[in-house]
Amino acid sequence: MTLSINDHTLITMAHGAGGRAMRCLIEEVFINVFGGEQLLRMEDQARLDMAQLSSLGDRLAYTTDSYVIDPLEFPGGNIGSLAVNGTVNDLAVGGARPLYLSCAFIIEEGIEVGLLRRIVEGMRDAALRAGVTVVTGDTKVVPRGKGDKVFINTSGIGVIEHGVNLHATQCQPGDKIIVSGSLGDHGATILQARGDLALEADLQSDCQPLHGLVQLMLAECPDIRAMRDATRGGIAAVLHEFATASGFAMRLHEEMLPVKPEVRGVCEILGLDALHFANEGRLVAVVPAKHAEALLRSMRQHPAGQDANIIGEVLDKAVARVQVATALGGERLLEMPDGELLPRIC
Repeated sequence: MTLSINDHTLITMAHGAGGRAMRCLIEEVFINVFGGEQLLRMEDQARLDMAQLSSLGDRLAYTTDSYVIDPLEFPGGNIGSLAVNGTVNDLAVGGARPLYLSCAFIIEEGIEVGLLRRIVEGMRDAALRAGVTVVTGDTKVVPRGKGDKVFINTSGIGVIEHGVNLHATQCQPGDKIIVSGSLGDHGATILQARGDLALEADLQSDCQPLHGLVQLMLAECPDIRAMRDATRGGIAAVLHEFATASGFAMRLHEEMLPVKPEVRGVCEILGLDALHFANEGRLVAVVPAKHAEALLRSMRQHPAGQDANIIGEVLDKAVARVQVATALGGERLLEMPDGELLPRIC
């Protein structure tokens, strides 16, 4: 008897038991969607060409992350596209060219097969857009009530070209701080998508790959000091990392911060700060002041950097803190987020 995943509308424990049902799940939902020579071999590992990797750069970058977002689907993406873009961006802001991904799924018994397909298709589309290949993976099914629909872990490998060296310890007084676009879009979108609040706003996650923008930035300004993608904790967390690593204070200018009116409205209603909101397609960079304006012009020519702006500078103060110059002429300290501001945000 031929068994097909199409014979089921829900995932069962059999789909994680290692038998025919599991093979149907892997072949029909994952391999048929992702494709690719590595997956079609059905081996327990991906085998990567060292000569090809060496021809692209002199160092490997390797990262891993897990995704537990709720809800699984939201305006601008789903947990699958989020997993790909998040891992691609973690490689990109280190100056790496992302190449290969792994993905491991923990699936709760009872999830709809149709939902799982949409998640995997979201991963495929994001990988194609980013130019990366899913080369290996794993699937586990846990009993009903022992998970929450789907959790995903992704790992990524990229190559760093000779001479690229980004690190927060390199930030110097006078350097400019640049953000690649509007802040807090992802966090505000997820809040609205959960339906816990009676919010009416046209919001969409900024979930997108950033490696193309990063490569453009490095071509324009090889002397960029440091980059981070501003995910959990928002740019507040990133700037505190920069301040701690470099030993210098960071100052932002309130009137230069690109925050959409819809996001600002959500923050005002809830008493939150957009600088603490998660982003999934925004980076923060510290660059020498003499290159900042030219770099900003180049960034604005890229789809992922159209709303880029210079938002502050590194101060000649040997203290690891972040401050904001307000529109009224005063200053306030920008603290690190305290506790879990928005759980299950990525």
